[in-house]
Amino acid sequence: MRELTLEPVPVSNELKAALTCAGLLTDDLEGTDRTYFALVDVDSGVVGYSGIETCDEDSVLLRSVVVIPEFQAQGYGRRLVDLTIARAPVAADVYLATTSAARFFESFGFTPVDRDKAPKAILSTRQLSGLCPASATIMKLNRPPT
Repeated sequence: MRELTLEPVPVSNELKAALTCAGLLTDDLEGTDRTYFALVDVDSGVVGYSGIETCDEDSVLLRSVVVIPEFQAQGYGRRLVDLTIARAPVAADVYLATTSAARFFESFGFTPVDRDKAPKAILSTRQLSGLCPASATIMKLNRPPT
């Protein structure tokens, strides 16, 4: 297996370009409640990006998950999501919003959540309060008990 590390990164032109190329949102990247990561392959350099937005003490939003096109379909997306989830506080519920990758995220244990069942802190994020279309699927990670 390749040696991969997940490294914190600032918002950069490279992150914005990767998200734009994937058709993901870039309008709300800045904020002290957001942490971004680069998945780095020791041989290839940065192969993808991800982020976590802290919404309150009980919930976080997994966001900005993207693998750079030339590295797609090689298992990097799975590692990126696994390593990013591991950075979320253990006690926090992990949510995400997606318009096209629900099946992918279901493989990690995410399940769809009705909007009226999502926490106010999640619904109040810029993504879910206006940037994402109302048709976006909100999902919650079902973690095994600790």
